[in-house]
Amino acid sequence: MYGDEIEEDVKSPVSAPKAAVPLPKSKLPDLPIVERNNWLIHMLFVNKDFDRCRQIIKEQLEATDGSCEYAYYVRGMIQRSNALIQESLESFQAAAMLNPNSLENLKQVGRSLYLLGRHKAALDIYGEASNLSPEDPELLHNQGVCLVYLREFGRAEDCFKRALSIQKTEHSYSQLGKMHILKGDTDGALAIYKRAVENFPENSDLLSVLGLLYLQNGDTQKAFEHLGNAMTYDTSNVKAIMGAGSIIQDHGDYDVALTKYRVAATITPESHALWNNIGMCFFGKRKYVAAISCLKRAHYLAPFEWRVCYNLGLAHLTMQQYASAFHFVSAAINLRPKFGPLFMLLGIALTHLDDPKNAKQAYEQAITMEPDNPITYLNYAVMLYNQGEKSHAAAQYNKYEMNQSKKKGAVDPDVNALVAKLGPILHMGS
Repeated sequence: MYGDEIEEDVKSPVSAPKAAVPLPKSKLPDLPIVERNNWLIHMLFVNKDFDRCRQIIKEQLEATDGSCEYAYYVRGMIQRSNALIQESLESFQAAAMLNPNSLENLKQVGRSLYLLGRHKAALDIYGEASNLSPEDPELLHNQGVCLVYLREFGRAEDCFKRALSIQKTEHSYSQLGKMHILKGDTDGALAIYKRAVENFPENSDLLSVLGLLYLQNGDTQKAFEHLGNAMTYDTSNVKAIMGAGSIIQDHGDYDVALTKYRVAATITPESHALWNNIGMCFFGKRKYVAAISCLKRAHYLAPFEWRVCYNLGLAHLTMQQYASAFHFVSAAINLRPKFGPLFMLLGIALTHLDDPKNAKQAYEQAITMEPDNPITYLNYAVMLYNQGEKSHAAAQYNKYEMNQSKKKGAVDPDVNALVAKLGPILHMGS
């Protein structure tokens, strides 16, 4: 019956689903024991977990009987970051022995040799590496740096130019420019830094050096323009701040210059040049005690900087502290014996210390070194007049007038006041 068929159909068992055929188990490839922990060493190194990284490296080297190249490489990087340069060299050399065709290993061996001051050995390693990659700009740059230290400027320039022809970088331009400065070729350095700024117009370091080179050449307008651009891109660039501040200071705007120097003082509080400039700003504002205080700090930071000693001598002379002035001027002469104005200051100090004989010798030495400096003749004339040698004083005063007439620019008001008093007396006496 139909109903019986339905009942039979309902009661008939449903066929069970087929079981899934299991996939064959794929075994992960076993890494060679030499490289098994490289991933862990790398992860710990990039996360700067150096203590654990060193432990894993030690275990890896023990397990591989010292045949793991990557462990040696990372150990060398960690040692160099901790200023263990000799130890890093040994690690990189071990890595290079395991894989002598690795360019990176040779680069790191050369870098460690360079940091140890072994520039000739570093150059040899870089030369060996260049056989593997002749057009590597980093290798060419590093060879150029080593050659500069070895004073082989011609070969160094070739290396830097080859590196720049392959890849233009700020570092290669900067090193090439520094090499020209080291050679005393300011015009060549200017040309290099101009080209560098054209390629990297927002690099504040290149802009600041270019500005300082213009300042050295006496082009104050271009210097201030480039130094201002450098501060636009990096408000904390100390070179630019110091350069711009010195230009402002030379124009007599001491308060604005001090504002600039205040910014630099928060960045480099231990800069002797900064405190020297701050001291001379106070000197220009006639705040002599503050000036001497700042200059003494500069002298503490750089006791062998002759300019600081010169300025301290000048400040003490202004304060009529002649013994202290003699001390600092004498120190400056020992450091810079061929600078004429120092002997002029020495003559002034000796005059007030009642030693006219040596004072005359100091003035004569100053005139021998710089016969075109009118201030030396004027001070010598004052000293001779006070000693009663009016005829000799008049002769020196005439030389002052002759040399001053050749000079351009404004004369200091104090000098004008002295000339107004001394001139008529000497001319009347003659």
